[in-house]
Amino acid sequence: MTISLWITFMLGLGAVSAGSASEPFHIYISGDDQVTAGYQVGDAVANFRLKNIDGNTVSLNDFLNSKGVIVVFTSNHCPFAKAYEDRIIALNSKFASQGFPVIAINPTDPGTHQDDTFEKMRERSASKNYGYPYLVDDTQHTAKAFGAGRTPQVYILQKSGSKFTVRYVGMIDDNPQDPGGVSKFYADEAVSNLLTGKPVVTTITKPVGCAIKWKN
Repeated sequence: MTISLWITFMLGLGAVSAGSASEPFHIYISGDDQVTAGYQVGDAVANFRLKNIDGNTVSLNDFLNSKGVIVVFTSNHCPFAKAYEDRIIALNSKFASQGFPVIAINPTDPGTHQDDTFEKMRERSASKNYGYPYLVDDTQHTAKAFGAGRTPQVYILQKSGSKFTVRYVGMIDDNPQDPGGVSKFYADEAVSNLLTGKPVVTTITKPVGCAIKWKN
């Protein structure tokens, strides 16, 4: 049996979020002693190819004509993901036409949550009319490459030449429970700044959501 372990190191990354001078840096250690560090702000993201709910394969390179993408690791079962669902749809509605579409990825092991089977993903996307790809990360390799640990967790990538570079990692906004009580629109502000040529002010926040259950 493969033994897997997540280790979190607290590394000083500067004042990357309000009241915080450090953020967790995740390292995944597998049974064959390979170590994979998640992407950090400023890193280029490798291409990935995953199955969409329509049965077609979608890759990051399919979006090379975009200005960037909003990658959201999410799931069907998680109450935090459900609370953010309409806000994710709103992000895509606002920014897809401006060159920053949403790519949703479900890394959850359906063996632990039946709501996250491929068929349930298809049903959820259709019932909510997502309007963006909803990809299944059945091997969980993509989530591990990104360093995702929660659902939902967002990565905003800006296209630079033929590469996509991480510009923001963390929460969608600062109020998982109440959309009406949001005071910090992290994802919206990051994309808006990138579209107007401004730097992203808050580049990292700590995601709040359901822990991803990793396969052995």
